Amino acid sequence: MKKVSVQCRHVRLSYGSTEVLKDVDLDIEPGEFFALLGPSGSGKSTLLRLIAGFSRQQSGEVLIDGVDISAQPPWSRNIGMVFQSYALWPHLSVWDNVAFGLVERRVDRATVRHKVGAALELVGLSAFGDRRPNQLSGGQQQRVALARTIVIEPQVLLLDEPLSNLDKTLRVQMRQELLSMQRRLGLTTIFVTHDQEEAMTTADRMAVLDQGVVQQVGAPAALYDDPVNTFVANFVGTMNLLPGRVHAAGTPAATLQVDGVGNLPLPAQMSAPAGERQMLGFRPQSLQMTDAGAARDPQWLWMSGRVEASEFLGEFTRYRVRVGPHSVAVDQTHHAGQHKFAVDGDVSLGLAPSQLRWLSD
Repeated sequence: MKKVSVQCRHVRLSYGSTEVLKDVDLDIEPGEFFALLGPSGSGKSTLLRLIAGFSRQQSGEVLIDGVDISAQPPWSRNIGMVFQSYALWPHLSVWDNVAFGLVERRVDRATVRHKVGAALELVGLSAFGDRRPNQLSGGQQQRVALARTIVIEPQVLLLDEPLSNLDKTLRVQMRQELLSMQRRLGLTTIFVTHDQEEAMTTADRMAVLDQGVVQQVGAPAALYDDPVNTFVANFVGTMNLLPGRVHAAGTPAATLQVDGVGNLPLPAQMSAPAGERQMLGFRPQSLQMTDAGAARDPQWLWMSGRVEASEFLGEFTRYRVRVGPHSVAVDQTHHAGQHKFAVDGDVSLGLAPSQLRWLSD
């Protein structure tokens, strides 16, 4: 099957006076696994339904393989969609659920048998054709929903939080199986989720939405390492943010005046926005924590704090450190016999310049 692209061009959609999608521009490559990530109410599911044809924008275009499909009804778009609820027919067998779309299209019986058998084999349910949906686990029901969608050979596959009804262990297994299936089929896939881990472990690229606006588009690692603003920084992983103003930028005496903390000397090799109020962002795992008074690398940014709390999470320990009025998260990879920092103990926090990011609100 031919791999196709999906484009949204200046898409706007409102319900009454409420603007849900605001000038959305997206380019999704042929065969790409693309995620729409954002909190509830960000517009991600609305955008997915719009691409499917269940909603219609007031302005803008939606193109599949370069053709504007905005005026086409859902049944003419050759797009498959898997809903959060799976939407299986409870009175039909697994086989009949999967065959439903082909039967509605009046495909001949021999072709239906062949395609349904192939789809069930692809999702590992060849032996479950006679069962009803209520006789299946959540993960098996999701596979039936996928088989029912892919059996019609859509050009584009849309997934609306299909893993949200599964427990954590099964979600991990199913997202791996989902990605493997997508790679085998080569289907252009758009996946909606509010779970950053799901998006980052499956997507080739993703778009982060907030209040109907696309905040940033890129590969998961690019969004994690170089977020464009504080919203993306906080939504894609955990980000510490210190508000302040840079003084004497570009000189050996450059400092960051942090609210409630005072002036922190900036490393000479660190570029800084002079005079402007900025957020200094850094990830919890990028911090080096030492006991107060320990030797410091002069090439790093250092600040003093006091340990407020610690949580042992198996692979790492997360500390909360009070730096002036700010609470800073520090992740320390766990090793047997490792030194632990005591609550209420004074510590120093060090940051390499390469791990620091200047962010706007």
